[in-house]
Amino acid sequence: MTQDVPTIPLITAVVRSDATGELTVDGETESIRASESARVSEEILSRVTALAGALGRPVRLTTDDDRGTWPLIVHPDGNIKSGGEPLLKPVRTPHPAPQPEWDTQLSTSPLPIANLVSDSTARIELPIDLQPQSAAASLSAAGNTPLGLDNLGHDDAAVPSPDVVAASTSTSALPSRRRVRVSFLDEETRPKPASRGWRGMIAKSGIRIPPSARELTERTDIHAVSQHWPGPRTIAVVNGKGGANKTPTTAMLSAVFARNGGSGVLAWDNNETRGTLGWRTEQGPHTATVQSLLPNAETLLSPGAQAADLSQFVHHQTGDKYDVLRSNPTMLATEQRIAAEDFDRLHAVVTKYFRLIFVDSGNDESAERWLRMIDHTDQLVIATTALGEHAEAGALLLEALAQRDEHSAKLAAGAVVIVSQSEKSSSLAAARGVADGFGSLARIAVSVPFDRAMHGGKLRYDDLAPATRRAWLRAAAAVAEGL
Repeated sequence: MTQDVPTIPLITAVVRSDATGELTVDGETESIRASESARVSEEILSRVTALAGALGRPVRLTTDDDRGTWPLIVHPDGNIKSGGEPLLKPVRTPHPAPQPEWDTQLSTSPLPIANLVSDSTARIELPIDLQPQSAAASLSAAGNTPLGLDNLGHDDAAVPSPDVVAASTSTSALPSRRRVRVSFLDEETRPKPASRGWRGMIAKSGIRIPPSARELTERTDIHAVSQHWPGPRTIAVVNGKGGANKTPTTAMLSAVFARNGGSGVLAWDNNETRGTLGWRTEQGPHTATVQSLLPNAETLLSPGAQAADLSQFVHHQTGDKYDVLRSNPTMLATEQRIAAEDFDRLHAVVTKYFRLIFVDSGNDESAERWLRMIDHTDQLVIATTALGEHAEAGALLLEALAQRDEHSAKLAAGAVVIVSQSEKSSSLAAARGVADGFGSLARIAVSVPFDRAMHGGKLRYDDLAPATRRAWLRAAAAVAEGL
């Protein structure tokens, strides 16, 4: 019974007389173009049938063409039935059209939709040669059919293939064989089939369907954060105001780059005033901190040192694949000061063993280690929440760096601002508004929605909601664009 077929997913299609159309599934639309309207209809029916097969049940399809709106039921085996009464559009002709005379022979006049689909409720009986067998065969009769399938099932010989067109080209116009040779190493330029949403379901059934614009954008971002650059890169995450989300930003960016681009990513807590990066990340089988590494810097820089030697000083994140160089939050700031030359030695060590270094900067913008961090930075990230004091502190920092020296001014102009919706009571629109406010100060500003997993406890990428993970991927891709 047609009433037993769920209305989810909501599937609609439009076929136009200019051989273009659209297929929309749950609000996601894809444009379709072919040599003629019938081909557009074939492609739509093929995809909807595959979707029904992936779901393992019939689906509803509402189509619209220049003749009317047609509610259909598409089954996984390709059978198509009426899903209700069609809404026909008025046909305007200069003279009344003669009424066809129906007899036992197959008429060449347009057939109503009722003759093309089998509706058990309406008890419509069809001749054997009109019984639907598949998505193509069930709509092969000529006439006024849904989806504009006037020519569905006609011989393809009427449309010359690309090979035929090429063969008919005059040989005098072809370039010399000595001048042009087809490369045997041509790369595949066609995008991989869709893997997400309803398109991914269809692609798994064997029908090659391109990804949506949303999936293509996500693939671009993944590609950006998966790159390896020649030489190490240092990314400083800064804001002079405490609680501005510097530590979560450092951890999430490190996770995105490590999970997609592979090993060689370090998150470094460059905070001498009780930095909490170590508290919010996984601890290794030791308690080493920056103060443990500094006395061993020369040994680690020696030609005989090996990458595994560094594991006793950093803490590997087994899930997110990056390493953490901790500060010591139990020590007073006066006991763990690091001078400029000490920072240089530490930086020389970590850039020898890591390709990407994300530095959680701390709050003291006057500290030697903070200023020296800026001198070594390749990409600046301003971390902030939507709170006015956090955003203002970030903006003031960018303005100050723009006046410091040429290198700092370049960092400020190319900065990435990441605005987090830190409170559930606030709105993402407010975070986006703050991001827009940085438009004249930084290269790009992005916003990240609220996520309970970001507040308190260990920071793990897998604990985030899908929308939050997507936002951090976009933020990381913005960082990658500056590397």
